[in-house]
Amino acid sequence: MKGLQALILAMVMVMVMAIATTDAQSICNMPASGLMACKPAVTPPNPPPPTSTCCSALSHANMRCLCSYKNSKLLPSLGIDPNLAMKLPSLCKLPHPANC
Repeated sequence: MKGLQALILAMVMVMVMAIATTDAQSICNMPASGLMACKPAVTPPNPPPPTSTCCSALSHANMRCLCSYKNSKLLPSLGIDPNLAMKLPSLCKLPHPANC
């Protein structure tokens, strides 16, 4: 029985570590939670305006880095419209990179 309890405890610890690691990941200095907050605003056909959580996360992001994803096939494969994504900085009233 103690072996089973130890196994369950180990599995719970692995799950907690996986969740913590997932949230710690970021793209272009934007955490995964921020990316997920922005996803509804960049998903067609009728996206809502970006939330304050999205705009706050976007304000800390490396905009030039995010621009590098503009023509990537990754965004459409995730259900993200790159054209809508490029509008986010202006919708959030943030400066837009000149060469994006």
